[in-house]
Amino acid sequence: MDFAKLHGTGNDFVLVDARALDRDWSVLARAICDRHFGVGADGLILAAPSQQAAVRMRIFNADGSEAEMSGNGMRCLVKFAADGGIVAPQDDEFDVETGAGVMRVRITTERGFVTSVRESMGPPRLDPREIPVAIDAPPPIKEFELQVDGRTLAVTPVSMGNPHAVYFQGAPVVDYPLHAVGPLMEHHALFPNRTNFEVVRVLSRHAAEMRVWERGVGETLSCGSGASAVMVAARLLDLVDDSMELTVLGGVLQLEWPGEGDVILTGPVAEVFRGTWPE
Repeated sequence: MDFAKLHGTGNDFVLVDARALDRDWSVLARAICDRHFGVGADGLILAAPSQQAAVRMRIFNADGSEAEMSGNGMRCLVKFAADGGIVAPQDDEFDVETGAGVMRVRITTERGFVTSVRESMGPPRLDPREIPVAIDAPPPIKEFELQVDGRTLAVTPVSMGNPHAVYFQGAPVVDYPLHAVGPLMEHHALFPNRTNFEVVRVLSRHAAEMRVWERGVGETLSCGSGASAVMVAARLLDLVDDSMELTVLGGVLQLEWPGEGDVILTGPVAEVFRGTWPE
């Protein structure tokens, strides 16, 4: 089975053209994403047929669980599909079907290859039932205090088609004990479908930095849906303006959200290598 490995700001994925393939994708994801015995990746992404868009994205985390959405992963799919002729963009735009809905993307190319993608991440979901989070309160929920390993954390829950808990602090994010707190937050009883967890420091009205613990993966160098959730949470708390630059471990992402409608994410994407997985 042929595959390609791509990354968006260090969030890396194995991509497969699955339009004519049928496999146990969960089992394959665990094997192919293994960083010692497999290709090594944060997830497996399938380019699948769609009746609603130019292509459908299915994404499986490294632990084999299927996720609804990934912003960095969608950029990887867009490059994989456009560069490989799976889709033929008109005016450099096309739609992608995801588990969180149909998203519009615009590509930037150099020498015929996609180098960056501007993507609509859809509108945030702030109702506790839609995130989901077991909190009985009207939306939006801002800085809800919960206990994790003896720590009191004030988190802002946001769904970007998948659940996120955003935590703002004043100290540099590099110093945060994410590997200790992240797994506990992911499996916290308030989040029935588990959650992604973002630790953020706001640097100005137009800039912030983030580390992320991804559900089913662990700490990653970047998370597009997490970055989008951070943008929404920061705007809800009036910490930033309508656009900002977000620094993650793997690079820099551009976010836009005026307080309603779709969150817009722009970021780079690159292919690492191609290969054949033995079956």
